[in-house]
Amino acid sequence: MKMVIGLGNPGTKYRMTRHNAGYMVLAELASRLPDATVKSRFHADSADFRDKRGEPVLLLAPTTFMNRSGLSAGEAVRFYKTPAEDILVVCDDLNLPFCKLRLRCEGSSGGQKGLADILRVLGTEKVSRLRIGIGQPPGQMDAADYVLMNFTEKERPDWDVAVKVAADAAICWIESGIAEAMNKYN
Repeated sequence: MKMVIGLGNPGTKYRMTRHNAGYMVLAELASRLPDATVKSRFHADSADFRDKRGEPVLLLAPTTFMNRSGLSAGEAVRFYKTPAEDILVVCDDLNLPFCKLRLRCEGSSGGQKGLADILRVLGTEKVSRLRIGIGQPPGQMDAADYVLMNFTEKERPDWDVAVKVAADAAICWIESGIAEAMNKYN
């Protein structure tokens, strides 16, 4: 089973914040799946479906808050016995320009604490990740405050497009693998 893990923080307070990029991409993916039903399991909201080849895919949105995403991911990975190469983590990235996408097949967390927790729990850095740039905080603003800010009215149109393209990239990863997705979307 392939698994797409979208990171964010639960609750309406955080719904439209920069840190919820992963949740937003999963919501876009789920909206394209007419037969997907959301269930609460693995300390997450999840939906499973079959890709165009009939292979099973799980969308997982941990509800443990960002910094404890590994709890949810670890439970789901152990339950399904999912190998690391069949996992894609979708998250925000402060170090990428606003709305820029970057796919990688492995590496460090780059300071993204939800991703870091997943890598720690799984015991490997060989997990694919799709990062969506949220840009750097303005001026002297603290990064923790910045990631919990909502997008501005001016940013929303570009952000909405980036989420749709990120969902396309995730589908490409599901159907064609990381190399094809990197070639097409990086």
